[in-house]
Amino acid sequence: MIYAAMKTLHVLSILIWVGGMLFAHAFLRPAAATLPDETRLKLMHDVLGRFFKVVTVVSVVALFTGYWMMGHVAKNVVQAGGSFNAPLDWTVMAIVGTVMVLIYGHIRFALYGKMNKAMIANDMEQANTYLNKTRQWVLVNLLLGLGLVAFTLLV
Repeated sequence: MIYAAMKTLHVLSILIWVGGMLFAHAFLRPAAATLPDETRLKLMHDVLGRFFKVVTVVSVVALFTGYWMMGHVAKNVVQAGGSFNAPLDWTVMAIVGTVMVLIYGHIRFALYGKMNKAMIANDMEQANTYLNKTRQWVLVNLLLGLGLVAFTLLV
């Protein structure tokens, strides 16, 4: 029962995170591009601030539950007298998931932090620079997330 709950939290966390990145990158950003710069920057700053609060939680949940499930299975196999070797897809998920959380940390705490300071200072040019860098890193994480989901379903 606990394993099933952890797996459910894991999958839901990933759906929220990757789905949110897809929505922001493919739908919100192009629509916001039609707005005047100051309005666009304020909108994106507000949306990203709200999204990042959720992603901070779900990225930690995804990482924790993933490692918990691996540890749980490994413990049960060893206690039963077997030898545990993580399947390839689990190993790839652990590595790529950890990299994605690290990238998210850079986006949230470095880039968005600098964008936030620029917005407070009303420096829209700097804010735009950090928004563009955020977009690039979100695209990297989005591609990693989609690729990881595809890989784990195909293996």
